[in-house]
Amino acid sequence: MAYGGAGSAMTAGAAAAPAIRQVKLEKESELRIEAAHETPLRLRLLNGTAEIFGTELPREIWLTFPPRLKFAVFTWYGATIELDGATETDYTADETPMVSYVNVHAILEGRRIQAKASSSGDSEPTQGPRVIVVGPTDSGKSSLSRMLLSWAAKQGWKPTFVDLDVGQGAITIPGCIAATPIELPIDPVEGIPLDMPLVYFYGHTTPSQNVELYRTLVKELAEVLEKQFTGNAESRSAGMVINTMGWIEGVGYELLLHAIDTFQANVVLVLGQEKLFSMLRDVLRNKPNVDVVKLQKSGGVVSRTQKLRQRSRSFRIREYYYGISNDLSPHSNIANFNDLFVYRVGGGPQAPRSALPIGADPVANPLRVAPVTIDGDLLHVVLAVSYAQEPDQIASSNVAGFIYVTDIDLQRRKMTYLSPTAGELPSKYLVMGTLTWLET
Repeated sequence: MAYGGAGSAMTAGAAAAPAIRQVKLEKESELRIEAAHETPLRLRLLNGTAEIFGTELPREIWLTFPPRLKFAVFTWYGATIELDGATETDYTADETPMVSYVNVHAILEGRRIQAKASSSGDSEPTQGPRVIVVGPTDSGKSSLSRMLLSWAAKQGWKPTFVDLDVGQGAITIPGCIAATPIELPIDPVEGIPLDMPLVYFYGHTTPSQNVELYRTLVKELAEVLEKQFTGNAESRSAGMVINTMGWIEGVGYELLLHAIDTFQANVVLVLGQEKLFSMLRDVLRNKPNVDVVKLQKSGGVVSRTQKLRQRSRSFRIREYYYGISNDLSPHSNIANFNDLFVYRVGGGPQAPRSALPIGADPVANPLRVAPVTIDGDLLHVVLAVSYAQEPDQIASSNVAGFIYVTDIDLQRRKMTYLSPTAGELPSKYLVMGTLTWLET
């Protein structure tokens, strides 16, 4: 979620502001902040109560936010916040959609309680809320998802977070779709926990690169979660919150409908666009168990340029290896070309022209798994480590993690790569997409 704004923003004078200062927030207002681009920002709650994306702040404890992080501190009843350090932007706002957001949470809470009650009796257990959050790019979908998850976790539920936005990657790196249970309110600084994620590597930052592969992975993820829910009444009652991409027109709209159907979503929250709300309401009218709800987007959300979005992706990849506060130490490893097998999914003719009917053209197979020669083209590429047992399983298998290629030695036939952990990789099968990163 990107925050910015004019009005009372202290953009120009932020660097000259006192290092430590206090901000008093009135009830149902929020402080919108963008940390300075080069230095971290410390923040603490002095009195009252306040939260960041649904997670309550502890009183009198300093939290350190890394450079460039954008967030908002909201209070229901009033609070005093203390800031230590410079910001690019910080300003208060008393017009927020938080009341409507928490009302949605209250309705979802009721459905979870109802689902849990049914699962404890003799009747067939009912499904808890499966919420899908949709809307255009930069409408606050991921932030609303975090709020709903954290509020549910605070009530003792363990909802499943599903992230289908390959452009940004809320759970892991960009280029993936993933799911993970949320057992505690999400840490305001560290974000989504990475203890038990189920991750599928799509390999590109837009579904348009290989629409059929995107559909396949969405279906695969949904089927695995369905099996988990069948044997876990607690997860089934808690339900899921599904974050989606910002591509909502044409094929993007069709992919949204596919996700709604595949995950059997029963609550569709539409942020920030009347046209999309109207279209979804009409097309889902024949599904009485699906509620389509229009919500206002926060006034703190601003559109990001393509350059800013690319920079955000780069930070997400760096964060995977080094941590959000630069507190992790990735390992540099060397492997022989012969010990690794690199593949890509998609492309290549489905059949030679001679094998096709007269007049027919070869059609690219979007799910074809093709070997990739290890050469200089792999330099600065992010590769996924697949759990597949055989190459033909790669297109439908989840991944263990990611490595980053830092050097290719053609003479010695050795590849140097960065990995989050030391030791051998859990698999010899690596998957390549178009995801690259230039470490700075």
